[in-house]
Amino acid sequence: MTDGTAPFLIADIGGTNARFALVGPAGAPYNEQVLRCADYPTLQDAAFTYLKMQDLVGKVQVATFAVASPVTGDLIRMTNLAWEFSIKAVAHDLGLARLDLINDFTAVALGIPELKPEDYVQVGEGDPITGAPIAVLGPGSGLGVSALVPDSAGHFTALATEGGHVTMAPITDRESAVLGQLRKQFEHVSAERLVCGPGLVNLYETLCFLDGVEHEKLTAAEISDRAVGKRDAICVEALDMFCAMLGSVAGNLALSLGSRGGVFIAGGIIPRFMGWFQHSRFRKRFVEKGRMRAFLGPIPTYVVTHPYPAFLGLAAHVRRVGR
Repeated sequence: MTDGTAPFLIADIGGTNARFALVGPAGAPYNEQVLRCADYPTLQDAAFTYLKMQDLVGKVQVATFAVASPVTGDLIRMTNLAWEFSIKAVAHDLGLARLDLINDFTAVALGIPELKPEDYVQVGEGDPITGAPIAVLGPGSGLGVSALVPDSAGHFTALATEGGHVTMAPITDRESAVLGQLRKQFEHVSAERLVCGPGLVNLYETLCFLDGVEHEKLTAAEISDRAVGKRDAICVEALDMFCAMLGSVAGNLALSLGSRGGVFIAGGIIPRFMGWFQHSRFRKRFVEKGRMRAFLGPIPTYVVTHPYPAFLGLAAHVRRVGR
């Protein structure tokens, strides 16, 4: 497939950023670069820009991209980004002999076994069961969900799912009021409408409405910063509800998968307020499933702090498919 010297191109394409890197003969990613998707009209434009930075235009033959979108055929429509493209057309335009596309959280899941102990932080108690399924989810521009399912030989298969779009269920009266208001705005109130960056904004603005307060135009980062600094009571409630809802979604996923190998929270949002998160209602809500509390209690939950877990998964994919 290659001449043995040209590197692979890998990319993690989310709703906000397009992250690119190279994979050499050793199979480890290098020369990572983050580009803002909004700065480029097409995926090809972003990829060309990166290849020009590396002086590799026309020299790369094989690429694997992870995209925050279902991958069900040649035509890809990004869920939280106005990019639409044909896999074959992108391969042709970039001069690639082969282009593989996988879901972004499938790539993150493939990267979990590649993590070192310093690449994640445990939240709460619990110990993993070797050879058991592992759940992976994480809020970013959307809510990604995947899982690692082991076979009899202990090898993992990463699932491609759209689990972030499951229907969100309220636990408290206050959450019921929030969801009731959001149902007037959205046809379907999924977990992703609440548990991601734009979801935190939805929570803040809805809580302001319910309290009769005119909301400010705040970003998710500004809301979390105000909450951590305790400078805005509604921001505090919004971030608290965000963490609690993430715990409920993670607990649902653990029950659905039987993920006694652990639950890993990835994405770029949680590490920004790790101290807050560790003392939030996340873990309490994770285990609060009535008769299933004893099942969930021993399952460990972790936050991934590695900056590019999808790259680790893409590099593992490259090693598996071979050169």
